[in-house]
Amino acid sequence: MGQISIKNIRVYAFHGCMDEEGLIGGDYLVDIDIAADLRKACDTDNLHDTIDYVDINRIVQEEMGLRSKLIEHVAARILKRLQTKFPNVDDGAVTVTKLSPPMGGHVDSVSITLKIKDL
Repeated sequence: MGQISIKNIRVYAFHGCMDEEGLIGGDYLVDIDIAADLRKACDTDNLHDTIDYVDINRIVQEEMGLRSKLIEHVAARILKRLQTKFPNVDDGAVTVTKLSPPMGGHVDSVSITLKIKDL
């Protein structure tokens, strides 16, 4: 078993319940942590025997590009896509962080984390 982590994938997206968020957008960070059997890749040194980080990033970019009201919804979509693309994923989590959320005061960020077992 191995763990693949990708931290702070920066995305500009248009999520939120307020109409203004859909118009002006904002900055987000996405963290991916997935557990998978990586033994074959350790033996073969072949990209096809592991989980390609480029594919993970592409999935994150595509799902973050689809407007949602809730970042929970976006995180769930990302997790489901990762499970579909990589059937050897045994466990995992996605954290979506909204930077400088419009909350009527100074807040650096809000984050949600979903785990595969939560779906």
